[in-house]
Order: sequence, then C-alpha cells, then structure tokens
Amino acid sequence: MNADELKSRCKTVAIEVAKLVEQLPNGQTTSVFGRQLLRSAASVAANYRSACRARSRAGFINMLGIVEEETDESPFWLEMLVEMKKIEASSVEPLVKELKELLAIFTASRKTAKSGAKQ
Repeated sequence: MNADELKSRCKTVAIEVAKLVEQLPNGQTTSVFGRQLLRSAASVAANYRSACRARSRAGFINMLGIVEEETDESPFWLEMLVEMKKIEASSVEPLVKELKELLAIFTASRKTAKSGAKQ
C-alpha cells in the first residue's frame, strides 16, 4: 500500500467518524466523547499527511508516533460510546476494524523507519 492509499483510508475514517458523531444523541457525555472521537480521528488523517511531508527521517518517525497514538485513541472513544449504550457495537465494528488495521500499519511503518534510522 502506498502513501496516497493510506492517506485516503485515513480521510475516509475521519469522514465516517464525522458522520457518526453527527448522529449521536444529544447529551453532555455524548457531546464530550463525540468531540474527542472526532478530534482523534481527524488528527490521524491530518498528522499522517504531515508525516508524509516530513523534512527528515526523525520528523517522519516523530509524526508517525503521533499518528499511532491518535489511531489507538479513536477506538477507545467508540468503545466508551458503545458501553454507555449511545451507539450499537455492530454499527461501529467496521470503523474499529479499520482503525485497528491502520494502527498495525502505522506501528510497523514506525518500527521500520526507526530501524532504518539506526543503520
């Protein structure tokens, strides 16, 4: 998978999360959790774009670390919304699956970049 395909996948996740957040029931908790979810999902897409334009390997590795953290955070907020019975688990399974796949890709990419930096 190339960088453009990965950027597209990240942006698609951010858009799907935005659509989901728009459908959440009103309430203080869902508002806070929804904002956090949207922020983390959008951050994955934005920071991966930024990582692809890094000026150095160290910058790339650093940005991928941020992307990795945000990709790991997004499913947490989805889980919180499910456990609070604000959304159905089945409705977010595809998003959680995609986020876990992206996390595995970013983790492997960061490890590869770090090992290349040591050489």
